[in-house]
Amino acid sequence: MKKICGINIFVLFVVLVFIAQAHADQVRVSVAKSLSNLCNNLIVKFQAQHPDVKIVPNFASAGALAKQIEQGAPADIYISANPKWMTYLIEKGKIKTDTEKIFAHNALVFVGKSSTDAHSMGDLRKLTRIAIGSPSSVPAGQYAKQAMDKEGIYDEMLKNGQLIMAKDVRQALIYADRGETDGAFVYKTDAMLAVSAKILFEVPREFYNQVTYPVAMTKESDGNADAKLFYDYIVSEAAHPEMVRLGFTLP
Repeated sequence: MKKICGINIFVLFVVLVFIAQAHADQVRVSVAKSLSNLCNNLIVKFQAQHPDVKIVPNFASAGALAKQIEQGAPADIYISANPKWMTYLIEKGKIKTDTEKIFAHNALVFVGKSSTDAHSMGDLRKLTRIAIGSPSSVPAGQYAKQAMDKEGIYDEMLKNGQLIMAKDVRQALIYADRGETDGAFVYKTDAMLAVSAKILFEVPREFYNQVTYPVAMTKESDGNADAKLFYDYIVSEAAHPEMVRLGFTLP
């Protein structure tokens, strides 16, 4: 019986080592939803040079990802759509602060069908339904709220039920693209993915804080050489052509 127990303990040890090694061979990247196309393309280009490295992306709103990481979800690299959530994780002791950098910039636009009569922030009051990412967790929604507050229309339109809250910026785009809303606030790079919706106007830059995507490695990435390799790639000039092609502004 003792021998059997000893064997069982040994088998358990081998299994645990195998699981730990499997995780070590992965690079887990938590990325704001608005960066999904860029991130997927960069992964493909990186793996063409490093076929043995497995990159596992996790796409969601920046706030949702930050909460996941805070609660222990596995992540080696975090790319936020708002410095607020990076600061949040730094304060929670989850980020290697010496790796924090600005990854890219973006712009906020309003999209809708070409027949939608909205050409400026002042035209939004007359629309029935506008999609925005929920400002409580979606950076694009926070920027949109800033712009609407600047125009003095957010509280009024929220009270009147004219604002449709989306779980992330891509869902807001889908609502406008399908015509389920009169329009939506999205990033310029997301608008380029629309099938039917068009950019009706670009939100004046002075109406909201600059859209900034910070990137950093997490403390959980310690010892993961592949994570450092991928991080070094995405913050290097090698990633810049793809960023520019998809409409991002370089840091």
